[in-house]
This record gives sequence, C-alpha cells and structure tokens, in this order.
Amino acid sequence: MSLLELQNVSFARDNKFILKDISLNVESGDFISIVGPSGSGKSTFLKLCCHLISPTSGDIFFNSKNYVNYSPVELRKCIVYCSQTPYLFGNTVMDNIEFPYFIRHMKPDFARINSLFSMFHMSTDYLERDVQNLSGGEKQRIALIRSILFMPKILLLDEITSALDIDNTLLVEKVISSLNCEGITILWITHNSEQSTKYANKVLTIDSGKINSFEEVAK
Repeated sequence: MSLLELQNVSFARDNKFILKDISLNVESGDFISIVGPSGSGKSTFLKLCCHLISPTSGDIFFNSKNYVNYSPVELRKCIVYCSQTPYLFGNTVMDNIEFPYFIRHMKPDFARINSLFSMFHMSTDYLERDVQNLSGGEKQRIALIRSILFMPKILLLDEITSALDIDNTLLVEKVISSLNCEGITILWITHNSEQSTKYANKVLTIDSGKINSFEEVAK
C-alpha cells in the first residue's frame, strides 16, 4: 500500500501549467531524490505533497485518505516541509523550537531538544539567540531541528544543504539518512548529481512540469 499517492495531479497559475498529469506512488520508507532543471516544478511538487497549495486538478492521498479529508494541522504533523529558504518566526530560536510543542499542547522535551542540537553539532546556547543574527546555514539547521522534534511520517526537503559548507552538508546528509533508517520517508530536491544517488533508493526526474523518469537506484 502506498503511503502517499498522486493521481493525475496538475497545478496551474495564471492559466499556465507548472505541473501536469503527475501520477506517483511513494512507499513507506522510500528515500526519493527529486532532480531536474530549475523551474521544472520540483518545489511546486513538494508544496502539493504537504498541501501548502492545492492541485488545480487530480487527487492526492495519504494513507489511502484524500488530502481534502484532513485538517491542515493534522496533515502537517505527519508530512513536514523544509523550504530552501528557511523561515524562522518570533524573536529567538526558542520561539521556533517551542512551537511544535505548543500546537500539541505539550511542554518542551529538553532531552529531545538537547539530543537534536547535539546531533547537528550545535550548542543549546543557540536557543537564546535572536533569529535575525543567524547565518543562512544556521537558520537552515534550526528549521530542520524544528521539523523533526516530532518524527513525521514524511519529510520533504527542498535543497536544504544549499546554504551549508561541505562539512555541514555531510553532517546533514548523515542525519537525514539516519532518519530514513528510523522509518521516516524522505523526499528531497537536490541539484547535486552525486548527492542524488548517495542515500536515495529512487530518483524522480521532473522536467517541464512532467515526470521524465522515476527509477530505482542501483546499489
């Protein structure tokens, strides 16, 4: 049974199709790299997968249930999206780390928080920092930590290593791979051909708004 299924999904803006007739099955535990030229519709595809935008036509199912039958909050607890340009809100890092607990009416789990900061080689001193004073790479890692405080079913990643140096890119890759080994289904966009097949079991190529290929990675 597919964890995520798109059936003849299209998305248009200003009478122009950005994605057209996308049909795809994502199995639980998949690690799918999404590749293709800039402007081909890859980011739009991820936004559809987490229902940040709605299809112009077609249907999307999560656990065999149509997206339209989920509340947005319920769905986004299970399917989490990290954009290429991280968005941090409030004043401090802690404002962002507290938010996933707040929407669940829970107190912050500092053991979990400390563990994740350690995993990303970051001190919890960051919790008191002003989000406006963080580098792009620091913002990206904080956004990722915020996304995985509670383990989602599906993690959608849009070029999340683009602002990172080589060492931090390798670190984030290893964390994402470990999350996949723990059972999280990963869909990530990358323009790095080596990165696209390093950990993925499948590669999805989108070109001009259509699926060009969807192939298993030979290991």
